Amino acid sequence: MLDEKDEKLSNDSSKENSVETNEVVNTPSENQATDDVEATSKSTAEESKELNEENIVSEDVLEEIDDSNAEDAEDTDNHQRHVIPLLDYHAMSMENLVGELQRLVKNEKVQAIRKHIDGIKYEFDLKFQEFLEHKKEEFVSNGGNEIDFKYNSVTKRQFNEVYSEYREKKNQYHKSLENSLKDNLEKRLQIIEDLKGLVNVEEDINTTYKNFKDLQESWRTAGPIPRNNYNDVWRTYHHHIEIFYDFLHLNRELRDLDFKRNLEEKQKLVERAEALETVADLNTAFQELQTLHKIWKEDIGPVDKEHREAIWERFSNATKALHSRRQGHFAELEKTYEVNLVKKHEIIEGIKAITTNVSKNHKGLQQQIKEIEALRESFFSAGKVPQKVNEKTWASFKDSVRDFNRQKNAFYKDQKKEQQDNLDKKRALLELALSLKDSEDTEMATSEMKRIQNEWKKIGHVPRKFSDKIWKQFKDACNHYFDRLNASKNEAQKDELENFELKAACLERLQGFHLSGNRNEDLDAIKGFIAEWKAIGRVPFNKKSINAKFNKILDALFKKLDIERQEAEMMKYGNKIQQITNGENTEHALQRERTFIRRKIDESKSEVRQLENNLQFFSNASEDSPVVKDVIKKINAHKEDLATWKAKLKKLNILKNNLNKEEVEEENDSVDAENDSEA
Repeated sequence: MLDEKDEKLSNDSSKENSVETNEVVNTPSENQATDDVEATSKSTAEESKELNEENIVSEDVLEEIDDSNAEDAEDTDNHQRHVIPLLDYHAMSMENLVGELQRLVKNEKVQAIRKHIDGIKYEFDLKFQEFLEHKKEEFVSNGGNEIDFKYNSVTKRQFNEVYSEYREKKNQYHKSLENSLKDNLEKRLQIIEDLKGLVNVEEDINTTYKNFKDLQESWRTAGPIPRNNYNDVWRTYHHHIEIFYDFLHLNRELRDLDFKRNLEEKQKLVERAEALETVADLNTAFQELQTLHKIWKEDIGPVDKEHREAIWERFSNATKALHSRRQGHFAELEKTYEVNLVKKHEIIEGIKAITTNVSKNHKGLQQQIKEIEALRESFFSAGKVPQKVNEKTWASFKDSVRDFNRQKNAFYKDQKKEQQDNLDKKRALLELALSLKDSEDTEMATSEMKRIQNEWKKIGHVPRKFSDKIWKQFKDACNHYFDRLNASKNEAQKDELENFELKAACLERLQGFHLSGNRNEDLDAIKGFIAEWKAIGRVPFNKKSINAKFNKILDALFKKLDIERQEAEMMKYGNKIQQITNGENTEHALQRERTFIRRKIDESKSEVRQLENNLQFFSNASEDSPVVKDVIKKINAHKEDLATWKAKLKKLNILKNNLNKEEVEEENDSVDAENDSEA
């Protein structure tokens, strides 16, 4: 290990052979420790007064260079990190971050990807935390208890697996490297001790010089040491190199020869450093500058005092020039970051604007969700912002998205309840459809099926997992019924066509009928045609016009026989009564016909009242007025219709009473039969 003196001297070592130091020393003397040891005790304040700021290379850039070279010196594979691009991890999705992590761990040296892995992990953790909070809010909004929330993310599991693989590789690397670095450190410390022993030794100066050169060669091949020891060990080594050269003042020829060779090598480095001014790629130029500082420090010894200040000043100026270019580049980047910050603030405000007016319907909300997602993508692709506001900007973005998600989740929580209610309604309709699908009461079932189909359409959405299944069940039940109905109609169609042929023949004979002049015989003949017509069943719907033709001929014959309109209507109405009586559901058909006639009676009464009211406006008009005559004619016509409808209703009531009487008699007969049986 370093002794106390070496520790102190290492902290006061020459900048000429240093890449990073906490104290910037102006053009140090190569034999600083021996010629001017007192200078090392100057206070920082006293030194600052003596420094010319224009000739000082920024501490920051020297620290950066020295840290980087120390890292590279530990393992030459570390240098590969410079050529592995640092991507815009902020703009990547979690899935893409996992993919990039896998690629780096699989294909690159573990010691060269630390910054890349740290950047990926930082962004992944931010995005996953946002994602997890969103899922938790959804869970709670759906009725869950926050303490019960668990989420199994495949993406997170993949990330953890790859990151664990990286950590394992890194630990194995450092474990295997640790002993080697420790041994190399011991070797270098021993070389420094051997250098100390060369001073004031009583032997031939040429032998001493040869031993010095051997130690230098051993130093060059001693291998890497821990980066934490790198700078201190090198400073101490150079310090004792300078002491040895001061010791060589007894043999200036050997010393001057080394000084000359070192000066030539440093001049070459300076020229290479000055040429970096024209290199467009600043990253490449800075990496080259780091290499030059490394060579300056590790491979080339000191020069004579006459050239020492000038050569270091040239090298410092070249370093400072490149540093100034980099600072300018960083300043431009900061401007870009400020522009990006404005963009991100605009995006956040856009999210907030949507959040203040969240849609209250599914379609509108889905559109807003797409808009929010587009804004999220824009946020991630907007680029970096100044580091000092990065966390604050991210928090503001996350909060704005969370506010929208909370309102969205609340909407769908309410909608879920509504959809459950809709599901219950549709299940009730499904049960009804299933109960009707095999019904033989086609008139009632058809009407009811059509009603529940219309009602089904009016009910809103149901939960997606039930939607397809319940719709298929309902549709199958409806199709089953209407397929049966259509099959039945097709069978009935044959009978209806036969009925049409019979009615057509009857109509043809009625058209050829001529009145004989005997009113009673003619009326009996007409009633016979009506009875025959009644006995024939229904005809196809598209051929029902034959009934109108039949009634038209009857009206003409009744007119010739001078039969009143009401009497004629009642004679024809017997056809309808017969159809009701012969139908399958007489009670239902009778009730429907009575409802129809009552509506017609109300309409006729209303028309009569309206026309009589209108007639009052013509109180001063003559009864011979065409308008008055027309109104009176209409009133009389409606009164006749009213009388006819009342007569039809009376006939229906008689039919209903007869049916009820028959039903009572049947019940009485049944009771008598039971009594007789018991007796």
